[in-house]
Amino acid sequence: MGFEQIFRMDGQVALVTGAAFGLGRSFAQGLADFGAHVICADTNMPDAEETAAMIRARGGSAEAIFVDVAQTQSVDGLFGEIGRLHGRLDILINNAGVSTGPRRLHELAVEDWDRLMDVNLRGVFLCTRAAIAMMLERGAGSIVNISSVAGLAGYYPGTARLCVNYAASKAGVIGLTRQAAMEYARDGIRVNAIAPGWHGGTRLGGARLAALAPEELASLEDMVNSRIPMGRRGLPDDLVGLAVYLASSASSYVTGQVIAHDGGWSAE
Repeated sequence: MGFEQIFRMDGQVALVTGAAFGLGRSFAQGLADFGAHVICADTNMPDAEETAAMIRARGGSAEAIFVDVAQTQSVDGLFGEIGRLHGRLDILINNAGVSTGPRRLHELAVEDWDRLMDVNLRGVFLCTRAAIAMMLERGAGSIVNISSVAGLAGYYPGTARLCVNYAASKAGVIGLTRQAAMEYARDGIRVNAIAPGWHGGTRLGGARLAALAPEELASLEDMVNSRIPMGRRGLPDDLVGLAVYLASSASSYVTGQVIAHDGGWSAE
C-alpha cells in the first residue's frame, strides 16, 4: 500500500454516534471524505439526516439511523440494522455525550450524575460491546472513543466550569479504552481515545451558555483562551485529521492510546 493510500477507508463501514451536530458531524464527514460509508447515529434524526445529506452532497456515502446509546434495546436495534444492511462494521467512533450544568460535587443532583453516566459511559460500553461482537467476525476493526481533557486532570479556576460527573465519565472512557485495547489487540481490533480540550461548535452546555449575559460569556471565553497555550478554542474540524488517522490503517500499530487534542492545555 502506498503512503498516499494509508488513510483511505474505501469499502469500509463506519458508525459515528452523536453525528447530528458538532464534533460528530465533522467526524462523519471526514470518514466519508476518505471513502467510508458512514452511519450517522443520533437521537436527533432531523440533524442526523442533515449530516448524511451533507455527506452525500459532497460525493460521499452515508445514512442516518436513530439510536439512544443509553438504552440497550436501542443499541441492539442499531447494530441489528447495521448487520442487516451491511453485514459488517469496520470503524466505530463513540462520540455521543451530554453535560449538565456546572456544579461543585456537593451541589450535584444524583439524577444529573445518573443521566450523564448513562450516556457518556454506559453508552460507550454498550456500543463498544456490540461493535466488538461484529468486528470479531472479521478479525479487524478500529474503535475511537471520545474522552476529554477533563478525564485527564481536574480544573477549578475558583468557580465551577466543569462538573464532576462529566470528568468522572470521561476518565471512565479512558479506562474502558485501555482495557478493551488490551483484551482485543490479538484479535485485530484497535481501541484508542481522543481527549479534546475546550472546543467550540458543539452543543455541550449549550443551554447554559445561552443563558449567560454577554459580559459573562466574554469573561468565560477570556478565561478559556488564557488557559490554552495556542490562545484559542479548538473547532470541530480541527479534530478530523486525528480521527481519520486513528480510524484508518495509518495507525495500524496504535492501540490503547489516549491522545490529547487541546492546544497545549495538558502540556503544563
